[in-house]
Amino acid sequence: MCGIVGIVSSSNVNQLLYDALTVLQHRGQDAAGIVTYQDNRFFLRKDNGLVRDVFHTRHMRRLVGNVGIGHVRYPTAGSSSSAEAQPFYVNSPYGITLAHNGNLTNADELSSHLFRTDLRHINTNSDSEVLLNVFAHELQKQGKLNPTKDEIFEAVRAVHKRCRGAYAAIAMVTGYGIVGFRDPHGIRPACYGVREGEKGEKEYMIASESVALNAAGFTVVRDIAPGEAVYIETDGTLYTEQCAEDPKLYPCIFEHVYFARPDSIMDKVSVYKARLRMGEVLADKILRERPNHDIDVVIPIPDTSRTSAMQLAYHLGVKYREGFIKNRYIGRTFIMPGQKMRKKSVRQKLNPIDLEFRDKNVMLIDDSIVRGTTCEEIVEMARDAGARNVYFASAAPPVRYPNVYGIDMPSANELIAHNRSVEEVQNLIGADWLVYQDLEDLISCVNDVNDEINDWECSVFTGNYITGDVDEAYLTHLEELRNDGKRTEAAIQSGTDNAIIDLHNDED
Repeated sequence: MCGIVGIVSSSNVNQLLYDALTVLQHRGQDAAGIVTYQDNRFFLRKDNGLVRDVFHTRHMRRLVGNVGIGHVRYPTAGSSSSAEAQPFYVNSPYGITLAHNGNLTNADELSSHLFRTDLRHINTNSDSEVLLNVFAHELQKQGKLNPTKDEIFEAVRAVHKRCRGAYAAIAMVTGYGIVGFRDPHGIRPACYGVREGEKGEKEYMIASESVALNAAGFTVVRDIAPGEAVYIETDGTLYTEQCAEDPKLYPCIFEHVYFARPDSIMDKVSVYKARLRMGEVLADKILRERPNHDIDVVIPIPDTSRTSAMQLAYHLGVKYREGFIKNRYIGRTFIMPGQKMRKKSVRQKLNPIDLEFRDKNVMLIDDSIVRGTTCEEIVEMARDAGARNVYFASAAPPVRYPNVYGIDMPSANELIAHNRSVEEVQNLIGADWLVYQDLEDLISCVNDVNDEINDWECSVFTGNYITGDVDEAYLTHLEELRNDGKRTEAAIQSGTDNAIIDLHNDED
């Protein structure tokens, strides 16, 4: 999962881009990058690390220009090299940079075709570089010295025909503007907004989540539709066009479960309201299954589950308490390589308040259960703190299948619920009772507002991949890339390969 942002302004955009990336930091903590444009040149800074660590004052001073794009990344399919930090750049045609969120399911095929037919070299293992080169090649085929919106949109049409999978992307074309586009299924989110500049001119921002626009003082216009492209010229002129033949909206439901900030609105659905509903309907299920439950207190696993936990406690009529204090200087265990490293980090990351557990029947709630390693450790921590019984609730259904659309979940055999019953998972994590959200209920929680949503991308729960091109061979290949051994190798590489990637005089 990644965060992307692009801005066309009447003044320097470096600080705006930086601020937007800090707001989108939850979407990726592995690497960050910003590229700006001025006087027919790109100015690029990118490296591994958090936004605050990648950009120092000396870097910001060199990121000049009133047009730019930015990216925050966590790695997919095992690579953490700084060489794959984004945005990516190609010099032909015109000079183009691109930031991408998602995953191309036919990246290997495209990479081979780009080399053999389009005569383009791919320098990394990133599908984002593949997407950039496909867009660049299709734009070059237009053969125009000065591309107009028609050439830009025609190139996006060709991208949709060649690329499969999930992609929300923002590309900047030297001297012309930025273009944001979304795959024909709208799996990954993107929206755009507008604000008035100092002299009354319109300034535009494209971003993964509406919260980035709100924080910068932009008014959200709307989500980019599936298959649509939004082109903003450097003078602030905006054009939009549908570039896909048969677009249908199938957004990723896991955005609402886990990834998105609660103060974002995606495809007209409030993430906060959806998570409130998740807690409400999960409480209804608990009351159906155990009307005479003995739960004394509901305690969330920080941070994503708080909203659902508050509503669940309210509907159950029991106390809600903060039982775990989080050390915010420890990274997300979700993306940490190796089971041992994840397990060790849990007790560094969370510390229980014994008072809230001692001699109580505790209901712990998390947004989802992926590997189960963290859950097992947290259940044990609750017992060590004196809990009489430890119950566990997941605001999402059992995660049984890998994600192929940009969420770097483990391979199937590392998912605790894969080929296991609820009772088996309950025993593995050591809970006295485990309750999952039903998929139908989850869908109803996020489906109340926008009747334009055709369906939801729910493959991690169902194993049904909406793009129709994911087979056993693809999943086997993905499993080879995503096993813990590969992740550990990638982590080691990330720690030693910390080279600075510079373009146009950006020195460390």
